[in-house]
Amino acid sequence: MRRHLHMLIIDPQNDFCDLPPGYLPDNRTAAAPALPVPGAHADMLRVAGLIEQGGAGLSAISITLDSHHRLDIAHPGFWMTAGGGEVPPFTQITAAEVRGGSYLPRLAGALPRVLHYLDQLETAGRYRLMIWPVHCEIGSWGHNVHADVRHAYNRWEERTLRSVGKISKGSNPWTEHYSAVQAEVPDPDDLLTQSNQAFLDSLATADRIYIAGEAGSHCVKATTEHIADHFGPQHMAKLVLVSDCMSPVSGFEQQYREFVAAMTARGARNARAAEVLAELLQNANS
Repeated sequence: MRRHLHMLIIDPQNDFCDLPPGYLPDNRTAAAPALPVPGAHADMLRVAGLIEQGGAGLSAISITLDSHHRLDIAHPGFWMTAGGGEVPPFTQITAAEVRGGSYLPRLAGALPRVLHYLDQLETAGRYRLMIWPVHCEIGSWGHNVHADVRHAYNRWEERTLRSVGKISKGSNPWTEHYSAVQAEVPDPDDLLTQSNQAFLDSLATADRIYIAGEAGSHCVKATTEHIADHFGPQHMAKLVLVSDCMSPVSGFEQQYREFVAAMTARGARNARAAEVLAELLQNANS
């Protein structure tokens, strides 16, 4: 009996991929990946291969798209040091440091809102505010999906006459939005930051959900955790982490390992692309 197999590809975007020269734009734009994850290009080639070779066994494909404005609470241009200097990427900022004046929003009137956000973020206990390089800016080359993945899913759409679901996240500049399910601190005035029930409902109909994408230490982790919390223990076996189709941000390898271990302990499965392909081919022939 044919099963409903859903592939979820989290943030398969140029800015997260360690692309070789042949994948970069021409010299007129001088674009390059803003936040390349080591191993991500190879991950995306394997994802594309799964869709190309095993797509007949898939009932649905969804991709999430990190989608930011240039001025964002997690980008350098939002912040300054006490002396008015620039805040470099990969700086972590706490509420206590902002109250102490070490870091301040460049827009002075934003201080109360920023402090309220940081307090809520730190109370939740999942993350501290990290300043990242400007990445996945809406409309930029870096926001685009990795070329091989896009070509593979475009052909899948044409063969199956189904559209790939696309879930945008991150366009509210006042909150971090690692997870495709909801922002780290949902904005009560912005539905796009609140729980994406339509997305969760689409996943709930699947017999199995293959999870791939970037980065394993952040957006894959946050999204999977929220899905797992929503599904509960009775449906954890639906979740399959495709281990050679995701990689962590450099310096966050331990965070990634702990995430994989925690999901496995809760009942999710780890599988490599070759194993997933065999399951897809079997499903296509059933």
